[in-house]
Amino acid sequence: MESLNGIAFFVQAAETRSFTEAGRILGVSSSAVGKSVSRLEQRLGVRLLHRSTRSITLTTEGALFLERCRRILCEVEAAELELSETRQAPRGRLRISLPLVGMLIMPALTAFMRRYPAIELDVDFSDRLVNVIEEGFDVVMRTGEPTDSRLMSRPLGNYRLQLVASPDYLAAHGTPGVPADLASHACLQHKFPSTGKLEPWPLQRAERAPEWELPVTMVCNTSAALMDVALAGLGIACLPDFMVRQAIERGELVAVLDDCVEHQGTFRLLWPSSKQLAPKLRVFIDFVVETLFKR
Repeated sequence: MESLNGIAFFVQAAETRSFTEAGRILGVSSSAVGKSVSRLEQRLGVRLLHRSTRSITLTTEGALFLERCRRILCEVEAAELELSETRQAPRGRLRISLPLVGMLIMPALTAFMRRYPAIELDVDFSDRLVNVIEEGFDVVMRTGEPTDSRLMSRPLGNYRLQLVASPDYLAAHGTPGVPADLASHACLQHKFPSTGKLEPWPLQRAERAPEWELPVTMVCNTSAALMDVALAGLGIACLPDFMVRQAIERGELVAVLDDCVEHQGTFRLLWPSSKQLAPKLRVFIDFVVETLFKR
């Protein structure tokens, strides 16, 4: 049992890069975590972590040992769940990371909370590309194709980008007829939080058409702010269809150049691979897959 505790303390310290944070999560002191890891290193005869006054980092041996330890803890958790939880209502803390698209996610999230009140949700809303395993998330939702072989995934649904503006803006400035017309319009642009680069607008370009650049009237790293500015009549924004659908139906926004936009993206759930899912994670995945894009 002491060996298992040492492994659990080592994994938490390696993932948080901090004895203090690991102790907070585990409910023990930072010194208890440090001593446990030291005893584990002595027993193995190898250094697992480099320590400094500011942070801790994995040694080469520690990185190799960490992957094996994660599998050990997954097996232990699976065995405990088989014996004690499979016949009970799913419960426990579920740490999830979701993109900043609340109008899409919140209805499903609140419905999940009503159905599974014993599951405690720890939600991180962020558009940055989180490291699922290193940051200790149980499950994350993101767009694009998965690239980490350590993760499992399930597709949730597709979306497309649309160019939108308010009727007042179009009445004052005219409606663009071809993509090149955007050069004389106020363009509200999104930048990726992780890189600071502008997200390209997925516009068709006619063959041999002259090169042109979109004006930059506003740059923002959250789509919700761009939508607010578009609703205020201050420019044209490129936003996901699920975000602007209701505003278009109410007449608050108008889609422009729809035939010239070429885009389709996919939302996915990603989680660390293991042989058996904890009930709390399994019901979350199944619920979100079944409800998120159902209308």
